[in-house]
Amino acid sequence: MTNNADIKKRNFLTQNEIESLLKAADTGPYAARNYCLTLLCFIHGLRASEICRLRISDIDLAARCVYIHRLKKGFSTTHPLLDKEIYALKRWLAIRSSWPQAASEWLFLSRKGNPLSRQQFYQIIASSGGLAGLPLEIHPHMLRHSCGFALANMGIDTRLIQDYLGHRNIRHTVRYTASNAARFAGLPDLKIPEPTNTPSAPSCIINAASAGVATPPAAKFTTGSFLWSCTYFTRSYGT
Repeated sequence: MTNNADIKKRNFLTQNEIESLLKAADTGPYAARNYCLTLLCFIHGLRASEICRLRISDIDLAARCVYIHRLKKGFSTTHPLLDKEIYALKRWLAIRSSWPQAASEWLFLSRKGNPLSRQQFYQIIASSGGLAGLPLEIHPHMLRHSCGFALANMGIDTRLIQDYLGHRNIRHTVRYTASNAARFAGLPDLKIPEPTNTPSAPSCIINAASAGVATPPAAKFTTGSFLWSCTYFTRSYGT
């Protein structure tokens, strides 16, 4: 049974929750903007201020890349754009061209044509989370954490995740890889010694076997059951 206190403390979203959030964002009169906004924020692990400060000039659709300007003295760099991001951006830009202040340098605008604010972005994410029926108090920074955990669960190297998220100090990155169960997969199987005096099987098992009734198989532990699919990004957001 899920503990409500634990749910409220969790600061990231699972694969299914991200997909539900994106579906919810892709509804309503501003679906194109809100979906594109949410998708880019998750895929690139952007802070609220970073996504709101994206400029049209930061996007190069022909080269399929976006320049990420990190705040908090973070490491700014260029990220590749996935196919689904290209589609979402083209869809949003086509609609944006008819909005007030369409000539503005800012990528994401409010309906009045002003640059989208952090508070407006917070409201968009919170509203999408409620519409998706997620059992969490959703806020924008959860998308950044979700990106970090998704990359770690795909087995991406810690240093690469550090650069991708723009962390200057790697201690901010290890929180994601430390919880990745896959890093224990290479450890040798633990051998549990058999007891010296093995007790006889319960009579119900003996009777079931003698009667030809199949007994249930032993439970098997696999680390894979704790991981998202390694094709997560490409399956859900690539092609």
